[in-house]
Amino acid sequence: MPSVMGLLEERERAARQRVEDLQVELQEAEAAWERFVIARQTVAEVLAGPAAGKEASPAGAAGERPARVARAVPGSVVPAWREGPAPDALAPDYQRLVEVLAGSGEEMDCRQLAAALGLKVVAAKVEGVRSKVKRLAARGWLAEDRPGMFSVVAGRAGGS
Repeated sequence: MPSVMGLLEERERAARQRVEDLQVELQEAEAAWERFVIARQTVAEVLAGPAAGKEASPAGAAGERPARVARAVPGSVVPAWREGPAPDALAPDYQRLVEVLAGSGEEMDCRQLAAALGLKVVAAKVEGVRSKVKRLAARGWLAEDRPGMFSVVAGRAGGS
């Protein structure tokens, strides 16, 4: 007959795993929600258009803020790599992955990356890292020369 403490520990582990899975799901849902809010705000601005009789001036009129260079935000799409963009074109989580790999100078697997990022090396965190590095590799930012082993492609670490 199993011990009461053993049963409690088993249930505690199951509850902890469920909480970690739900945290990952929550982060993904919040990122999607944030993108919809931004999209709605952008569409509202576009539909409002410039005030009647006024044209938008590229340099900006007096009192207007100058145009800012768009930076990636959490939940934004990972752009395909092309000559020119630095890793700051990536969302912060993706930038950190590129920086860790660039700093190590060697191939790393997802468990090593999770540990290097200061995350607990548990399935939920490792799978989150795996999905991000797979996306970076698919878009040309990282190389996956051996299955599950990732590295930065020479010249793609930018100014990090």
